Parts: sequence; C-alpha cells; structure tokens
Amino acid sequence: MTVLEELETAVVELDPANRIQLMNGAAEQCLAARRDRLHNIAFDELEGRPPELLDALYRTREDQRTRRLHELRMGGGLYDCNVRLLDNQHLLLEFFNLEWATQQQQLQQREVQTGLLDLLRRNLGHEIRSPLGGIRGAAQMMAAELQEQELGTLARLIMREVDRINELIKRFWEPEYDRAEVDLHRALEETLELVTAEAGMTTVVVRDYDPSIPHVRGDASALRRVFINLVRNARQAGATTITVRTRIEHGSALLQRDLRTLVRVDIEDDGEGVPESLRPLLFLPMVTGRRDGTGLGLALAQQVASAHGGMVTYEPLHRGSQFTLRMPVTELQESPNHG
Repeated sequence: MTVLEELETAVVELDPANRIQLMNGAAEQCLAARRDRLHNIAFDELEGRPPELLDALYRTREDQRTRRLHELRMGGGLYDCNVRLLDNQHLLLEFFNLEWATQQQQLQQREVQTGLLDLLRRNLGHEIRSPLGGIRGAAQMMAAELQEQELGTLARLIMREVDRINELIKRFWEPEYDRAEVDLHRALEETLELVTAEAGMTTVVVRDYDPSIPHVRGDASALRRVFINLVRNARQAGATTITVRTRIEHGSALLQRDLRTLVRVDIEDDGEGVPESLRPLLFLPMVTGRRDGTGLGLALAQQVASAHGGMVTYEPLHRGSQFTLRMPVTELQESPNHG
C-alpha cells in the first residue's frame, strides 16, 4: 500500500483538461464513487460537485494561486478543500473531512463528560456512604444491647435497610456491564412498550429499522436504560412524533482509526428542542433544562455508551432534536467494566 493510500486526506489529481488522473481511497469516499469509474472523467461532469469548487479550478489555473474552500458538500459528506496548481499544469485537490474533525472533538468531549461523572460518582458515593456507615454502626450496637426486644428488632431492620441502600448505591455508581449478544431492535421495542405503558403516551412513534443490523456485544439492560432516557426526554419535550431509526454507518472516523463500521440508533423528535445555551453542556452531570430534572440521565447514557466503546451525540433539528447512539460492530471494550 502506498503512502497516498494511507492518507485520511482525500487526494485528487486533474490533468490540464480537468480530467481525473489519480485519486486515493479517501477520495473514493469523498466523491462517493470508485476510482476506476472516474478515471479520465472530466471533473466538470461529476454529479453533485459544488459550483464554487468548479469556479475555483478555473481561477486557480488563471492566477496560479492556491485556494482554500470551506464546508463543501460532497458526495461523502462535508469537506474543506485546497486547490493547488502543479508544475505540469495538473491541479491537486486535497479534501479534508470535517465530519472526522467534528467526531474527534465529540470524542474528546465524551472523555471529559465521563470523567466528570466518574468524579461526581466517587465523591457523592463517599458523602452518602459515610453517614450510612454511622447509622449502621449505631443500629448494630442497639441490636446487640437490646437483643430480642422490639427495639432490637427495629435496629436489625435498620441495618438491613442500610445494607440494601449501600448495595443500590454500589450498583448505581459502580455499574458492571455484562457481555452478551444484544438484539437492538428488541431492546428498542421493549423500551417503547415500557415508556408507552408508564405514560399512556399518545405520541406517534415511527419505526425506521434496518433489518440487516447485526446483534452487538454488550449489556442489554444498560442499553435499554439509554433508550428509555432518550425516548422519555423526547416525550417530555412535547414531541408529537418520535422517530426511532437504526442504520449501519460505514467509513466512520469515530472512536478508533482501524474501526470504521458502526451501528447507529437515532431518536428523533419534533418537540421543543434543547436551548442553545445548554447544548455545549448537555452531557455533563447536573445539567438540566427542566425544573424536576436531576441532570444525570444524559450523563449516565454517555457513560453506558462509553463503556460499550461508543458515544451519544446531539444534533438540533429545524424542529426538535436528534440524539444518536453509535456503537462499534465489535465486542464490548476490554477496558475495565466500570464506566
């Protein structure tokens, strides 16, 4: 494999008549076509090529100045582009995938978000467990002193309840994720059934499932909690229609350099949307736009996604919101089980 094929930058070389002479693998994705089909094809004739790019080609030939174009909508997504004239009068086009840069930024944000939740988890768990330890110790002394008397029985009841609360805290703040085959469509159907039953939901639910979606390796219960949180949020935002969509996403630069096939689950609604001021902070713990909200739902959803090697992202729509869970088509990460 040549160095050119190793590049994540899409490279296209045009001859003096603007015919495609050379392109790498990344350029196939950018132009959404195989190179053997495009060889010797005039760039002017390509479908979907932005008119400002074509204009830049001719202007660069005239004044021989390198140009930088921003946010061009190409067949494979959104790109910046450098246009440069070579000594042999060929043009070199370099396309930089903006989706990759955006996803890497989102990945960095996810690490900050899960790190903050982990810090909150440790501190809050300590603050709750400390007084519980004192309560249990006092109850244990009472139980030993009072033996079979009524108050001794109540003291033992207190000890059992303290132990139960401690176990709940441990399970909530120090989750362990199972590894098993998970049918995402089944998990989504169970989610919709539960949310509908608990709220008598009259919102229209549109299912747009890709039947070719494979099972993923992970924790079905934890993934259901993510879906429940996202569907509940959509309902609480006043949505009249919620669309649940599953897709395979190829060529993604998300997560790992050598892993580019993902399962994507979109939860789309036509509700009130997220206030612009909250969007950069959306997945941080204790951030909420509702008076009765805890600010933990999305942070915990991100924690579950991270433990499965994926992440949850948000995108504002013209009306409403879209939350997307992306997960790799691979086993659950071999990192520690704790999210």
